[in-house]
Amino acid sequence: MDKKIAVVTGASRGIGKAIASELVEAGYFVIASATTVNGVEKIQSELGESGTAFVLDLANKKSCSDFCSSVIAKGPVAVLVNNAGVTKDTLMLRMKDSDWDDVIDTNLSGTFRITKGFLKGMMKQRTGRVINISSVVGSMGNPGQTNYCASKAGVEGFTRSLAYEIGSRNITVNAVAPGFIATDMTDELTEDQKANMMVNIPLGRFGEAKEIAKTVSFLASGDAAYITGQVLHVNGGLNMG
Repeated sequence: MDKKIAVVTGASRGIGKAIASELVEAGYFVIASATTVNGVEKIQSELGESGTAFVLDLANKKSCSDFCSSVIAKGPVAVLVNNAGVTKDTLMLRMKDSDWDDVIDTNLSGTFRITKGFLKGMMKQRTGRVINISSVVGSMGNPGQTNYCASKAGVEGFTRSLAYEIGSRNITVNAVAPGFIATDMTDELTEDQKANMMVNIPLGRFGEAKEIAKTVSFLASGDAAYITGQVLHVNGGLNMG
């Protein structure tokens, strides 16, 4: 393969889809994932000859292992974007153990499994980029999302610790923490709901998926070679901490 490989998990829609498209534009061969065959087919139709896709269930250890093996068979991974994640929102007093376990196992443990699956190859190549997609709520919290916020705060801690461990191998590890981004999910909100959310955003608008994708593309580039262990907040000023 004459192109470097970039892996993007959860790329059938929204931010993941935008990231995959941006990395194709940057010249990568993109290998993406979705949770269903229909999602994989959708990604494949978008990528064309510039990439491929496989089914991946981040909460399933064998699925993670099989995904990594399928990708490695294509060649060494230069960039890994851990984007896929789930939400199961409810107030903590109503939260079932399964709601907690599913979100932590997918968002946090899944990030660990997939990263570990590609880490040896990056270390052998003595180069690589790991970019984890976090969330503004990992820093500021959000009612009804104790499981999701904990998973994203965990991803940020994971990012910093791994950056320490593998920096000597010329591998950078960073996270991007989006704020409120316009997606098909936010399209379902009423105008009043959107207005209430934007009150706290100094820039007065939702972000665009492409703006997150551009940030990821920057971190994957040579221009970001001296950036590691960082969480880049892309939130319009919603959280300035």
